[in-house]
Amino acid sequence: MNAHDILNNPFLNKGTAFTLEERQELGLIGLLPPYVQTIEEQAAETYAQLHTKANDLEKRLFLMEIFNTNRTLFYYLFSHHLEEFNPIVYDPTIADTIEGYSNLFVNPQYAGYLDINHPEHIEETLRNAAGGRDIRLIVVTDAEEILGIGDWGANGVDISVGKLMVYTGAAGIDPATVLPLVIDAGTNRESLRNNPNYLGNRHERVRGDRYYDFIDKFVNAAEKLFPKLYLHWEDFGRSNAANILEKYRKAIPTFNDDIQGTGIVTLGGIFGALAVTGEKLTDQVYLCFGGGTAGAGIASRVLREMVTMGLSEEDAYKRFFMVDKQGLLFDDMDDLTPEQRPFAKKRSDYPNADKLTDLLEVVKTVKPTILVGTSTVPNTFTKEVVEAMCE
Repeated sequence: MNAHDILNNPFLNKGTAFTLEERQELGLIGLLPPYVQTIEEQAAETYAQLHTKANDLEKRLFLMEIFNTNRTLFYYLFSHHLEEFNPIVYDPTIADTIEGYSNLFVNPQYAGYLDINHPEHIEETLRNAAGGRDIRLIVVTDAEEILGIGDWGANGVDISVGKLMVYTGAAGIDPATVLPLVIDAGTNRESLRNNPNYLGNRHERVRGDRYYDFIDKFVNAAEKLFPKLYLHWEDFGRSNAANILEKYRKAIPTFNDDIQGTGIVTLGGIFGALAVTGEKLTDQVYLCFGGGTAGAGIASRVLREMVTMGLSEEDAYKRFFMVDKQGLLFDDMDDLTPEQRPFAKKRSDYPNADKLTDLLEVVKTVKPTILVGTSTVPNTFTKEVVEAMCE
């Protein structure tokens, strides 16, 4: 590896922080300004530049320039300003860069792009994206259901990149051992397919056996190439997320953030609230607003905790209600997902069933003590809804 290769490799480059001895050893003499900065000096200078930016999107684009060239400096800054940087590097600002990914594309950021039309390239893609690194953690998305913004096709690779930034910034995971991936299975967002700048497959999403066969080939190739791998699934659609997790969760170290991670965090919040009120989890009535992957996953996690604490599964399900686009879910609906069906109620048990398409009416009827929102519909938890919960 020559000197310019080192300076152009973000995992190796330290910029002006290379010492004189390192510059001599690596052939960098004369390729950098003569003054050797400490990483503290680099960080102070970069942080000051960051605060000249007008908004969070400009700040994120600036930080990505640092990320693309000097991971050492980027993660030093991120770890020292975690609370400030997290909403810039990740949610919510990342939504803007996902939506504009193809228009703004400059650098693949050591991500891998798996094309569903070329399963024969899976192993080669993984090997090329790893670049000889010992990959221990993969975050992979097909970007069908990015929470809050929906289906963004190949643009969604940015969510994998961003999630791995959080892994390193918050948990200290070695950034040289991680790999962000997107499975480009197409997109059902017509505006993307018609965008002349869109960099992904310009066809509707592939589903069914062909999709699951591709997933299986991907998992097998990843396990073959990276035997110490932990595989994290991110923002898969409601029709696929649980199926994929269920197939592989007992076979390999794997995790679905939307089903398991969000559920764990929500359960922690519930326990925090119960510590204040002095109540028991098994006495609560749970209402989920938004029955997608995250909503059903959270509800399932809280329900399992109730069962662990002594309720039978049958009694636990009686305490759970789910509202989706149809309103309160009933078991006679023919469009329920497998994850929603256990939470559906018998219509005959509710004399006002025809009115239970309205959240306020649902709250007044089932009298929840816990209300969790995982819908993209804004301004739904109104004053009237909150007051009805307190009655």
